[in-house]
Amino acid sequence: MKHVTIKDIAKELNLAVSTISRAFNDKYDIRPETKQTILSKAKEMGYRPNPFAQKLIRQRSMNIGIVIPEFIGSFFPEVIIGAQEVLFKAGYQVLITQSNECYKTEIENVELLEQNMVDGLIISLSHQTKNIDRYKELVSRGTPVVFFNRVNDELNTSKVLFDDYEWAFFATEHLIYQNYKKIFHLTGPANLSLTKNRLRGFLDAHKKHRLKVPDSHLIPSDFMLEDGERAAMKIIESENIPDAIFAAGDLTAIGAMKIFKKHGYKIPEDVAFVGFSEHTIAQHIDPPLTSVAQPTFEIGRTAAKLLIAQIENTGVFVPQTITLSGQLNIRSSSMKLT
Repeated sequence: MKHVTIKDIAKELNLAVSTISRAFNDKYDIRPETKQTILSKAKEMGYRPNPFAQKLIRQRSMNIGIVIPEFIGSFFPEVIIGAQEVLFKAGYQVLITQSNECYKTEIENVELLEQNMVDGLIISLSHQTKNIDRYKELVSRGTPVVFFNRVNDELNTSKVLFDDYEWAFFATEHLIYQNYKKIFHLTGPANLSLTKNRLRGFLDAHKKHRLKVPDSHLIPSDFMLEDGERAAMKIIESENIPDAIFAAGDLTAIGAMKIFKKHGYKIPEDVAFVGFSEHTIAQHIDPPLTSVAQPTFEIGRTAAKLLIAQIENTGVFVPQTITLSGQLNIRSSSMKLT
């Protein structure tokens, strides 16, 4: 099947190629009736614009790179769906990579996307990412980049955040209102700002209710099932059993629940649980897990809008930080039985 070009349309209408080009690029110096004739003939002949030529004209690849830590839960896929919704409407294509929570892979992904000449990047850091020199280099070169969810406060870029402090506070206070006194916190990776904010919310909820938090109630952990399992074993072996546990991530909470149940503890009668991020399996485990839900689709849409604004910005760029809110989905894992 022959590919129809603007030369074919020009020949058919006996017009100059430059006139056809002006019609397709919506230039002001072409009569409306001529433009309409050209567009109608193009449609009749089955003309399709050459995307490569358009990209050269715009001096953009019209590709956006997205780097996320993992695909295991629903959080990051839903963020991507939200971002794609906005980017596709704006004419951009999306290249998606995942680091598998590995810093080295994350940087390789960024460099791969750079080699593919993406116009900008949307990134959520892996839990291993402590060295941000590569990202500082990107920012200093003026590469449009937006970070979301897992960010580093030292980077002067646009960011889309969740109010981790407020919702960790509410989640902890929910347990306190259930009359749980001895509450442990399974923290996230120490290098992430969200970990610090969730810990701060946990501590401040205790301060509000004049409850002390010994260091032994803070258990360093991470975001995966096995991290929760290890943390639970550490707690059980210490024989210092809490009334309740607030985990910085749902998978951590679910892993810990599994170990406690395996050792004969009942949930929530012996130990109550609250997680964070509303994993897809949170409401399907036994008992269903109380969790903080985040506006995943809106996080993606907001990140995409910020990135497009930076790419198309013609003046002085000023980074923006947008913080979104969520809700606490209360289920039986945290409800004290009466």
